[in-house]
Amino acid sequence: MHRGEAIEDVVIVGAGLAGLATALGLHRKGVRSLVLESSPALRTAGFAFTAWRNAFRALDALGVGDKIREQHLQAQALRVMSSSTGEVAQELDLTAVQKNRSGPNEIRCVRRDALLQTLEEELPRGTIRYSSRIVSIEDGGGVRILRLADGSTLRAKVLIGCDGINSVVAKWLGLAEPSYSGRMAARGLAHFPDGHGLEPKFLQFIGRGFRSGMRPCNQTDVYWFFTWTPSENDKGVIESGSKLKQFVLANLTALKVPPMALAVIERSETSEVFAVPLRFRPPLSLLTGSISKGSVCVAGDALHPMTPDLGQGGCAALEDSVVLARCLGKAVLGDGARSGTESQRIEEGLREYAGIRRWRSVELVATAYVVGFIQQSNNAIGGFLRDKFLSGFLARRLLKMAEYDCGTLWSC
Repeated sequence: MHRGEAIEDVVIVGAGLAGLATALGLHRKGVRSLVLESSPALRTAGFAFTAWRNAFRALDALGVGDKIREQHLQAQALRVMSSSTGEVAQELDLTAVQKNRSGPNEIRCVRRDALLQTLEEELPRGTIRYSSRIVSIEDGGGVRILRLADGSTLRAKVLIGCDGINSVVAKWLGLAEPSYSGRMAARGLAHFPDGHGLEPKFLQFIGRGFRSGMRPCNQTDVYWFFTWTPSENDKGVIESGSKLKQFVLANLTALKVPPMALAVIERSETSEVFAVPLRFRPPLSLLTGSISKGSVCVAGDALHPMTPDLGQGGCAALEDSVVLARCLGKAVLGDGARSGTESQRIEEGLREYAGIRRWRSVELVATAYVVGFIQQSNNAIGGFLRDKFLSGFLARRLLKMAEYDCGTLWSC
């Protein structure tokens, strides 16, 4: 080993939801890891995400579920409204136990910063190394050599890519580049220091070429989103938070959207409004591509970037983390029936993880794309069928996706 090089057992790239949750899962199993984060501090862009029942199963497995529940409201209902007619197309009671379900639904709009801080606090000091950007990955005789932007080098026995949609690790594995869906998403967070006074319901507005919604996180914060298919006339709207906010308001004002939804967007500070292109990894590439190779694998958005139409991106990242920590922890510690050297056990453990997560990832990415296409359709006939017949099916599909159980850190 050359001077200036350090060797680590497990290196995780990215301190987002998947990265920190995987590190915590491994820590609970007694396996140390090092998390490399390119930014100088935790990145909280995205503001909030929908945490369904499957996400809380994962958070409970990691031992932080109750801490997150204490900070966020349980949604009582999911209301889907037509932006064309202003009518309620579907409303589901989220407190009732559904037929053939194992228990009541659980759904909360979770502030991303609150969850990241909770995960960080549970990790040993020094687990996260900030301002550490990987510029290249090389093979090095049974380990991976990581070249960092600051000139330093690390050797990793196990490398886990949780570095998002532009993942360096996913590129090294040869996974297909994410595809542009042809849609954009604006997101924002509104603060009401004296309380927003909204019911604990998740509202969603569909049709007329866009999809929008608002979700209270707690008593003072409300998260909102707006997805649309951009045209030549939309150039420049994402240049600033101010322009983007006015663009969203102009589009919603022209339709039959409740005044309270407009008031929430009005309340948002322009510094907390941003837009991103919606991309996804083609499902076929997930079927045929390498999720793991030797002692390297990916999780979270580095594995399955998807459109936000199911609200499952963050949930799936947490599922990945529990499954990965279980499979890898068992391999590193030599638990279970696996034999062979440590490196052989690790490769087998990562293959097991990839096998478990491959079909789940395909299902989520494909379903999200189809649901978004139907909900955002501007076709008159398609809109009529959606509002009258498909809204209930689509809403129930959201609940179906949330029934998934990733298991615990100790068993499936």
